[in-house]
Amino acid sequence: MSEKLAEKSKVEIPQKLKILIIFIVVGTGVVYYFSNPNPQRQFDYTYRFAEIFYQGKIGFDQQPPSWLNEAVPFEGKWYTVFPYGSVLSIMPFAFLKFVGISEEMPASFIGGFLASVICLFLFLISRYYEHTPGKRVLLVLGIMFGTWLWTNLMFAGAWQLALGFAMVGELGAVYFIIYKRNPVLAGAFFALAFGNRTEIILTAPIFMLMLASGKIYEMSKEFAEMDGKRLIEKNPVLKNLVGFCFIPFFLGVITLIYNYTRFHSPFDFGYSRIPGVLNEPWYRHGIFSIYYIPYNINEMLLTTWKVIKDYPYFTPTGFGGSIFLASPFLIFVFSRKYKHNILKYVCWTAIIVQTLLLWTHGNAGGWQYSYRYALILLPWIFLILLETRPKKITVLEWITYIFSFIINGYATYLFFWTDYVKP
Repeated sequence: MSEKLAEKSKVEIPQKLKILIIFIVVGTGVVYYFSNPNPQRQFDYTYRFAEIFYQGKIGFDQQPPSWLNEAVPFEGKWYTVFPYGSVLSIMPFAFLKFVGISEEMPASFIGGFLASVICLFLFLISRYYEHTPGKRVLLVLGIMFGTWLWTNLMFAGAWQLALGFAMVGELGAVYFIIYKRNPVLAGAFFALAFGNRTEIILTAPIFMLMLASGKIYEMSKEFAEMDGKRLIEKNPVLKNLVGFCFIPFFLGVITLIYNYTRFHSPFDFGYSRIPGVLNEPWYRHGIFSIYYIPYNINEMLLTTWKVIKDYPYFTPTGFGGSIFLASPFLIFVFSRKYKHNILKYVCWTAIIVQTLLLWTHGNAGGWQYSYRYALILLPWIFLILLETRPKKITVLEWITYIFSFIINGYATYLFFWTDYVKP
């Protein structure tokens, strides 16, 4: 296998294909930017708190506007329930307001920027597979425009942007562990991922096992270009693990200190302190409970669109929806034939672990298209598709991907350009 990879790594990407990929990456960001004329920039929790970080504060002295109902009061201050990492992620954009360049969160720009970065990583990862250029483009565009990512990211509130940062973090960690090994960069991206979506920390053992795996080494470009044994000797397991864990460990410690400073407990993120949250019917068993699993299974896998009497006759529910209805091409994730068996276990373990935790959460995601929490599963789904699908586009793929593009484009139109879907 390493000989094939070595041969493949020497093949330069044609200049025309590079130009096409750049065009797609930039174009994707532009399409996302203009997808929603009224993004939810008013739900700018992380942006507001990032701004006061520049003032040396971690909480507001006065109650934030009433629509920011997830701001938590404690001992005369108001704090955000978003983890520390998600506030850090938005700080480069909040700096624009701090220096007087902008007056509000550039929600559409951040959403478009994240879409372009996600698209770029998808193409970078796809380079290491022997699919035709057309198939690579289809697989990438399938994630960008054939899934619930498009609509949900461009709601562009703090919740959705955090999911976008988390996806970037997951893809970066995958890329710098499996395909272009750099433990420190992989750790930085992993910190970005779990800093925005805390449940992603459950995949830390998976990434660490990949760092220790010789078989994963064999999939990297470096292994293909030099003697594998020498590469492994040059990068011992302990060195890799320390490099990977350094930044996530630092962020974890800072997060615990941040929590303790706010709520006198390092493990209190404040979610249960949101005024009235535990009185909401979907949290009758607490924030997390196994009793919520059937409800979430229904919202993620089984819920269909609503049927109404007049045009447009079918609309999303706005509070959930089957990911297989939103993206019919997901039927291909159940293929059995993998190019590298180790990735089969890696991807499915990550998907199962994260999904089970998501299913125990009392709220399926609030106002959304399909099941927005499942965005963090898309990097692993993309890997499965790369691993299992043939080099060329099949007829069934054309059918399922075209339908996926249509339904997600239509959902984006209904949510952002009409009044047919309302909270």
